[in-house]
Parts: sequence; C-alpha cells; structure tokens
Amino acid sequence: MSAPSTPADLVILGGGSGGYAAALRAAELGMQVVLIEKDKVGGTCLHRGCIPTKALLHSGEVADSAREGEQFGVKTSLAGIDMDGVNAYKDGVVGRLYKGLQGLIKSRKITYVEGEGRLVSATAVQVNGQTYEGRHVLLATGSYSRSLPGLEIDGTKIITSEHALDLDRVPTSAIVLGGGVIGCEFASAWKSFGVDVTIVEALPHLVPLEDEASSKLLERAFRRRKIDFSVGTRFAKAEPTADGVKVTLENGKEYEAELLLVAVGRGPVSQGLGYEEAGVAVERGFVLVDEYCQTSVPTISAVGDLIPTLQLAHVGFGEGILVAERLAGLPVVPIDYAGVPRITYSEPEVASVGLTEAQARERYGEVEVLNYDLGGNGRSQILKTQGAVKLIRQKDGPVVGVHMVGSRVGELIAEAQLIYNWEALPDEVAQLIHPHPTQSEALGEAHLALAGKPLHAHG
Repeated sequence: MSAPSTPADLVILGGGSGGYAAALRAAELGMQVVLIEKDKVGGTCLHRGCIPTKALLHSGEVADSAREGEQFGVKTSLAGIDMDGVNAYKDGVVGRLYKGLQGLIKSRKITYVEGEGRLVSATAVQVNGQTYEGRHVLLATGSYSRSLPGLEIDGTKIITSEHALDLDRVPTSAIVLGGGVIGCEFASAWKSFGVDVTIVEALPHLVPLEDEASSKLLERAFRRRKIDFSVGTRFAKAEPTADGVKVTLENGKEYEAELLLVAVGRGPVSQGLGYEEAGVAVERGFVLVDEYCQTSVPTISAVGDLIPTLQLAHVGFGEGILVAERLAGLPVVPIDYAGVPRITYSEPEVASVGLTEAQARERYGEVEVLNYDLGGNGRSQILKTQGAVKLIRQKDGPVVGVHMVGSRVGELIAEAQLIYNWEALPDEVAQLIHPHPTQSEALGEAHLALAGKPLHAHG
C-alpha cells in the first residue's frame, strides 16, 4: 500500500484498545485516519488479555458448577478439563470479536497498515519502508509483561500470562508471582481447573491497589477455596528442577511447582520507537502527557498502557475517544481516573470505583464508612456467594468510594460509577427502588443504611 500523497488528519501507531478507539471515533468525525499495527488489531486486551482470560475464568466457573452441583440439588460430576476444548471455546470468542473489529475498521474507511512502525518526526511514522504523514500523530503502542531482575522467562517452566493463555494442558501445580489483578485471575481459574496454586505477593495484601477491606475479603475467600498465598515477602530466586521450578523467597521459604507464572505487572512499549528523538518526554519508559493526553510535542498525543494512567482497556477506549474528539475541535473533559470502575474477575470478583477508605481519609479527613454484608441479600444467598458492599462518603457529603466483593459483582459497578461520578448523596440513592431479588439490591440497601434508614441491614 503506498503512502497517501496528502497528509492524513491522524496517524495512529498501535491498534490496541486506545489506538483503535481513537481511529473509529476520528473516522466517525470525518477525519482521514491511518492505523498502524504490528500484530493484530485489538491488541493485548482482545488477543492476550481481558477477553481470553475472562473466557478461561468462565470455563472455570462451569467446572466449579459441575463439581458443586449437589449443593443445589443437582447430581453432577466433573469428568475432567479438556484444555483443547477450553482453548477452542476461548479462541472462538476472540476470533468472532476480531472479525467484527476488522469489519468496523474497514467500514469506517480507515487506512490499515500491518507492520512495525517507528516515529520519525513530530508528524510522521515510518512502516515497511513507507512514511505516513499526519497533521497529528497518536502513540498507542501498549505494554508488555514485565519480569524481575535475574528471572529468566523460558516460556515452558517460567511463563507470562501470554504463555498461560496458550497452555495445552492443566498443570498439576503452579506458583503465581504477583497477587495483583492478573495473578489473582489466573490463580482463580487454575484452582477451578484443579490446579494446586500458591500466590506470592511482596506487598502486605492481595489486590494491593484495592481497599484493604476488599483485599481481606478476597483473601478469606481464597483460603476457603484452598488457594495458598504468601504476602509481605519478596521473591529472591527461581531455579528449574527436574519436573518444574523451585521458588525461594527472601525470608528463606521455598515453594516447588510445575509452573511459575510471572504476573508482576506490565511495562510500556516505548523503547527504540523514535519517541525521544522526536522530542517526546518519556519517564521510566512511560510517555508523559497532560490531562488531555497531549505529549510535550503539540502534534503528538499518547494513550493507553503507554502512559502512566490505569492500565485498563476501558481507560484506553476513553483516552482514545478523548483525543479524537479534541482533534476534531469538540469540547472535551479530562478523565477522572478515580471515577473509572476497576474489576478483578476472580471467584469471588472484586469491583470498585472512587477512593479507598485510606485515600478518602487522606483527602477529606473525616469520612463515614458503611459495610453491608451480602449475607442479607437474597440473590447472593441463592448464588451461595459471600462478600460485602462497602461505601465511603465525605462527612455529610456525597459517596466518594464504592467497593464490592462477591460472585458477579463486576456487573454492578456501572451503577456505582454513576453514584460516584454524579456525586450522589446517600439519601438520593436511597430513594431509588432496586429490583428484587437481585444483587443490585445490596447497593440500594447499603445506601438506605448510610442514609439512616436501613431495611434488611443493621443500622
């Protein structure tokens, strides 16, 4: 494909969540768009992250339902996990979404270029020996799975989440290094498949970015599920053994397993792509931007995992749309990152929006906190899930944090997002009638209690 003779309105380097969202919105607003991607449009989220991981977790949920059918009065038995079948299901989901996305790119008349691009000036990207000029350039090159110094990923015994998604077998045992979202999701799915799992986390709690109460509830649930974990101790070394790997912690404790999954976070893909040469400010590999995702070079913006904001696909979507609309001259509002919902899709799920209790106390001084146990919620009893809804409000003011733990609570966080982002008072939410029996009632009941008129909750 030859480069357009006239500059495009927008040249995008990277076709993941942030890049393709910007491309679709910019094209919708009448811009000429060039989208460059070295692998497949959809990026990490669609091909190596959110979507395949959640498919794996759903297979695990089905396995648990088969294993535990008797407690619901249904006689079932689990004959085993067919990883070929699991992978076919997972790949089918990814394939259908990928096909749909390709169709969208084509229908919006976006010039799609496959190849490894490089920024060569403030307005140009080079790929496959061609130079694509744009009035504006968007950097959206995403992230990679980090490792630790001295820890060699071999792809067989010591693996990343990408390798874990392509396993052709169910390992007998696994150590998960990192107790954040990725680590907890894989530990949860593997446990459902019958794997003996141990999580190692250097910080004092699992999902350390969440409210401490949520972390403790997840830890309690993982203990019930017999998922072992060690928190507050750093990793020292990993050595291959005859049939797996041995992990030693700084306190001298040792663990052995068939696999070691390294889930210590994701780093920005920015090296060797010409960013700094073009004058783009970079710090620790992250491209620095202002609140409108503009870099230190006025014609260049950056979005997604490449910038130091929340590494979430839906954040990338939001940032990509913001950039496209800003370039089209539409009025845009900076993203309030605290107001973005966050979900860990383990069993049970952890979902939150707004500030943790510690953050709220630091910001406002005096706050009110309410905990509503899911034991009082009919639908949660039916699902046999345990957990809680925790609300944090500014003293006599709006709700500034909502934190939930329980099966399927990720589906409830969108309502909590409205409560936080519209600065709702507990009294205002308490007036809303939630459908019965649903888990969404737990959110309603918690606000009733916080407004001083508890129904099924203790005041």
